[in-house]
Amino acid sequence: MRRWICHPWLNVRIQIALGLVFIVSALPKIIDPPGFAKAIWLYQLAPAWAIHPAALVLPWVELLCGLFLCLGIWLRAATSWIAGLLVVFTVALSINLARHHPVDCGCFTTEASTRTQEERLQDMHWAILRDIGLLLLAAQILVANRRKPRCA
Repeated sequence: MRRWICHPWLNVRIQIALGLVFIVSALPKIIDPPGFAKAIWLYQLAPAWAIHPAALVLPWVELLCGLFLCLGIWLRAATSWIAGLLVVFTVALSINLARHHPVDCGCFTTEASTRTQEERLQDMHWAILRDIGLLLLAAQILVANRRKPRCA
């Protein structure tokens, strides 16, 4: 089982898939920083002074980490950053879901949604599941690229 999970064929495809997800996710945010700042603000978790810097920096971190994964460079660093971001995203969505405070995740678009409150809460469940799935992919990359391979 371990050998299959750490197989280079699978690992490269997971790297590229996860990298593409983050590249696609970053582009609308880079194009529309004010829209992304509003999405961050709607979470009601970050202090006001941090919203604009986060809206300017976070998409570029996502883009660079996605590119590094697709190109196969700085894998441990890029994957660790992506895993950290996914944990933050999951926690932020979970907190707002626990508060019954519907937010549009802002993951792949910065446009406001016209869905109802219940629809947005349901979408938040799916976004959390998606982020956990992506976090599992990041974990696979980290396991497969250990310095001392345990996958033999």
